[in-house]
Amino acid sequence: MSKNPNKNEQQPNFLGDLEKTIIINQLMEVPFTDRNEQWRDDFLAHIAGANLKLGDPEVIMSNDGFPYIQLQTVGTDESFQAFVLQNQLDVILEQGFGVAINAQSGQPDWVFSYGDLVNLRLNQSFYSEVSLFSNPSEYLGIGQDEDILVGQPSEDIFPGYLRRQVKEFLQYSGVKNPKMMLIARNYTDEERASQDLVFNIMPTQFATEKDFNTIMNTVQWFLPKHYSFFGVDEMSIENGFQPL
Repeated sequence: MSKNPNKNEQQPNFLGDLEKTIIINQLMEVPFTDRNEQWRDDFLAHIAGANLKLGDPEVIMSNDGFPYIQLQTVGTDESFQAFVLQNQLDVILEQGFGVAINAQSGQPDWVFSYGDLVNLRLNQSFYSEVSLFSNPSEYLGIGQDEDILVGQPSEDIFPGYLRRQVKEFLQYSGVKNPKMMLIARNYTDEERASQDLVFNIMPTQFATEKDFNTIMNTVQWFLPKHYSFFGVDEMSIENGFQPL
């Protein structure tokens, strides 16, 4: 790790909320089979502000191929150095990690992708139920005669730390000059209007379709779950793409 994510643990203002810590510890006692929607809501509402501790090792590569910081809940009488997710969020986002809660037990209590943490920073919640993004099952491309608006996403949609992570990954994957744009569909109809991120990524750029799908799945891991995106030939849209 390039920085110590726990460097501020001794400062009082970096300690977590005691009430949230107690609630999280109580939730951990509920068996997996009994964890319902209310459990999920309570967990997501309190985990970011609770006192946790770093696992050993601090960072693991999960079976899904992505890197995660290991965070663990703490016992009431346990001596530990506090790690509060919301206080260390900027460092984690700069480093490109997800977060796994209690992965040491073999079955993590929760796993947050990088995109989930991006959403926490942007929208104060890990997941957004309502958004302007399209339903990914409805739009996988741009129609030949479709009327769209083309632009670039704002910092509130695609902040600099996310841009850097996606750019570095695409370049590492062989996309020499990764580019992006934001398109708006049905923009004259307030009820039907939606938006999508578009990258200059096509299956023909890679040795196999499996390689292409792997790359798109990784891009998805970097993005909040409600973001819709796809790839098109950059020559198909004039003056649309801009370098990441």
